[in-house]
Amino acid sequence: MKRIEGQVRGVAKMIDEDKYCIDILTQVSAINAALHKVSVQLVEDHIGHCVVDAAKTSLQTGDESHVNGKVAEASAAIARLVR
Repeated sequence: MKRIEGQVRGVAKMIDEDKYCIDILTQVSAINAALHKVSVQLVEDHIGHCVVDAAKTSLQTGDESHVNGKVAEASAAIARLVR
């Protein structure tokens, strides 16, 4: 995230210095790719920890709402990412 933050500051500086538009767009594309990578990792972490823990709780309690809720959260997050 610090690297992305630095990239964003760099783009702001490029804009302030009236740099070539295509060079700015190249940097914006790099920022988008980095944010996408972070987003995918967060979804993986959510599934690997929160969904798995909810599935264990659902098995232990017999209440499927725990896992259903976490799966719904993951599905909504993925839907936002692919828009």
